[in-house]
Amino acid sequence: MLPSRLRNRVNALHSHTTPITAASAPVDAETLTTISAACRDHHRLRFDYRTHADGDQVRDAEPYQLVHMNRRWYLVAWDVHRGDWRTFRADRMTLRIPHGPRFTPRETPPPDLVPRGVDTALFLYRAEVTVHAPADSIKVPSAVQVDPVDDNTCIVHAGADTPHQLALHILMLNADFTVDGPPELLEELRKISARCTAADPTQPSA
Repeated sequence: MLPSRLRNRVNALHSHTTPITAASAPVDAETLTTISAACRDHHRLRFDYRTHADGDQVRDAEPYQLVHMNRRWYLVAWDVHRGDWRTFRADRMTLRIPHGPRFTPRETPPPDLVPRGVDTALFLYRAEVTVHAPADSIKVPSAVQVDPVDDNTCIVHAGADTPHQLALHILMLNADFTVDGPPELLEELRKISARCTAADPTQPSA
């Protein structure tokens, strides 16, 4: 029952999005449908992009797919200037009109591009945590990269928007760990340790 123009845009949104987790996202429908149409029609997108450090960049990309994950929308695209696949948070994109020229689609990007991109590139605070436990025993969301070192050790690539959140994510691993930084994370871990000690009435006061 929809007009043909609107029906085509809605169909593009459905056919070029991949929901990994169900959640709402703070991106207006016009932006999502415009990105989806560019994915469908193979039009390069030019946009201003606000990075996690609040810097502004002008990007030129060949859009491939929209992914809905962890309460946010992400665009999987080939970054023309960097010559590699990248993920972009849609709520940090301000599209420039008109779009760029049409492009010939490339091979499908790596299947783990979005999960790895989310945790290693899109958070302000990140850490590589050496966890003294087998990799298959670590229970984390799919967006978190876990690399086995040996049968009893693994590396967890953790990320968060604040040092406090990052510290809590690491503590929720429920295993012994070693981490060298960043300094904000180490300071937050010291604060949490001091609070836990103060909460135990059996510990002598300082």
